[in-house]
Amino acid sequence: MLRTALRWGDPSGSVIDDLVQDTYLKLCSNDGRILRDFEFRHSDALFGFLKVVAANVVNDHFKSLNRVKRGAGKRSEGSDGVESIPATNPADPLWPTERGILLNEIDELLRDRASEAGHERDRTIFWLYYRQGHSARAIASIPSVGLSTKGVESTILRLTRLVRENLAEPPAKARANESEERTAGWC
Repeated sequence: MLRTALRWGDPSGSVIDDLVQDTYLKLCSNDGRILRDFEFRHSDALFGFLKVVAANVVNDHFKSLNRVKRGAGKRSEGSDGVESIPATNPADPLWPTERGILLNEIDELLRDRASEAGHERDRTIFWLYYRQGHSARAIASIPSVGLSTKGVESTILRLTRLVRENLAEPPAKARANESEERTAGWC
């Protein structure tokens, strides 16, 4: 943890203490699910896993500090000319509820793939990346994943496209039904 923190500068002892606490919180969140779901394939697997989690906590901490310095949470125009919206809006009291609904919809979509081979592994990769903040390399280093870094990146890309295609725009049948309902209301 200290080695990773030193890459970002010279952190104070209190920052290191906070990062240690954040690592414990991450490991204990959801009743320690991340640890319960971990598969021990060899004697050093747990040590390697803990190193990866701690490094990710440190990197996330310093990345968030850099985002604040650069104006995180402000609206900005993307390279395609479309205005991007910040991921969170702390002033909106409905945000946690809406976020929870969205996450449930995404998880339901991923679970619907149950007939496909490796769907549970893929779902785990997706959530390790998006919810836990692990890098593709860190996920690939978990022995139970059984994929290279490129394989993990490919899985994340494929599932991200799946989610965007299914949640960003309603399926054609649903759009047709909505159109019929609107025209029926005018008669």
